[in-house]
Amino acid sequence: MNFKLSTDNYQPTTKIMKKYILPLLLLAIISCKKTVDYDASGTFEADEIMVTAEATGKILELKLNEGQQLTENQQIGMIDGTGVELQKEQVLASINAIDEKTNSANPQIQVLQSQMNAQKANISVLQEQLSTAVIERNRISNLVKADAATKKQLDDANSQVAVVQKQISVANAQLQTLNQQISSTKEQVSIQNRAILSEKNPNQKKVLQIDDQLKHNIISSPINGTVLTKYMYKGEFATVGKPIFKMANLDEMLLRAYFTGDQLAKIKVEQTVKILVDAGNGETKELNGKIEWISQKSEFTPKTIQTKDERANLVYASKIRVKNDGFLKIGMYGEVKL
Repeated sequence: MNFKLSTDNYQPTTKIMKKYILPLLLLAIISCKKTVDYDASGTFEADEIMVTAEATGKILELKLNEGQQLTENQQIGMIDGTGVELQKEQVLASINAIDEKTNSANPQIQVLQSQMNAQKANISVLQEQLSTAVIERNRISNLVKADAATKKQLDDANSQVAVVQKQISVANAQLQTLNQQISSTKEQVSIQNRAILSEKNPNQKKVLQIDDQLKHNIISSPINGTVLTKYMYKGEFATVGKPIFKMANLDEMLLRAYFTGDQLAKIKVEQTVKILVDAGNGETKELNGKIEWISQKSEFTPKTIQTKDERANLVYASKIRVKNDGFLKIGMYGEVKL
């Protein structure tokens, strides 16, 4: 029996190598030659601020949504402050009551002033009487010299002048006494009022404290930034220190990157570096960054971080500030090229 070997469907080994094996080898060679084209890597973060309640009470209003842009000191909510307002009204009522306790010196002064006016009028009358008495005395004295009047008449005239002069002196003394009484009355009332008003000053301070406390019932944004997380809603009960929302200024981001000990000599604070981020479709977006902080202590390489030297176990953390054009997000991966 004769057999004939057919080679019609046979493909040589060389053709199989060209079709399958060679491309695989080429890919392996390219992979082996691939090198790391960055010096450090890390993830982006932001300076996050936790806004907490500064007062206790029910949240009456909270106009807030995650992703919302806020401006510094923008009022976005209100915590019920009815209890504090009632305290303020009570203190104000106490202040009004104190004002009603104060005395006025006007009534007493008006009485004394009336007496002074009467005394001045009396002195004016006495002055006229004295003037008349002096004229009469001088006339009698001339008559005595002419032997037309007796000496007794002159003595009586002198006595009349002396009496009126004494009355004027007494009236002036009484007028001075009334003036002193007015000054004394003013001083006494002032002392009494100071004692009463000394109770008013602490209450006025309480009003200022309550006004300051009422400001804490206003929920506002401490900075310009974006709301990251909202923890509370309208109608919920807030207590002092309880988180209401978390926000951050995303205009500038921080890349927390890790450098090996061998790279420390190549970096310094305020140094400008290139930041590479994945832009999708195999493309890379390049940004400028500035090193803001370098840790003084080494730490083990985080599992999620790759270093240029894969054998490095210890690395130094750094923070690189990068201006955000809206592309960067918290947690996004980034690479650093010196």
